[in-house]
Amino acid sequence: MYLRTVLTHEDNTVGSRLTNEECAYIAGFLDGDGSLMLQLKRRNDSQRGWRFMATICFYQDTRHAAPLRWIHRKLGIGYMSERKDGITELRINGFSQVSLILTQLSPYIRFKKTQAIVIGRACELFARNSLATLSKKEKEFLCSCLLKVQEKNYASRKKKTIEELRSVVGLTP
Repeated sequence: MYLRTVLTHEDNTVGSRLTNEECAYIAGFLDGDGSLMLQLKRRNDSQRGWRFMATICFYQDTRHAAPLRWIHRKLGIGYMSERKDGITELRINGFSQVSLILTQLSPYIRFKKTQAIVIGRACELFARNSLATLSKKEKEFLCSCLLKVQEKNYASRKKKTIEELRSVVGLTP
């Protein structure tokens, strides 16, 4: 069963009313029970066949999901879902949303600092350019960002190699 709720603030600014203490709490929760992801996803519905995706995800046992609901309410964005394994997720996707949240939380992030910085830089690049206009150098930069985040994150699935990434984004002949 999946629950999807999207909330926005009245002033349309993600997390605009967070205090320093709230930012510190949310950053601590992210450090302990969250993930920062930069992914390269295959897409069959586009000519390119792939897209980059930035995600912030918070996890909690469904029996104790109240802190996730509070974070969801405070950030005013994302969606919550209950997984079949008894875990509830709060997932936030999108370069501008992830960038805004990481900007607010980054002074308080401790254990996922490298991922936050790297994903923030990738989000800045996407704020200035569309995928269609990325240069070879920018694609190389994004592949290196993805590898850096992948290296720092725990993953149970097989990680992509630089060769696979370069091939997918069209950097190999």
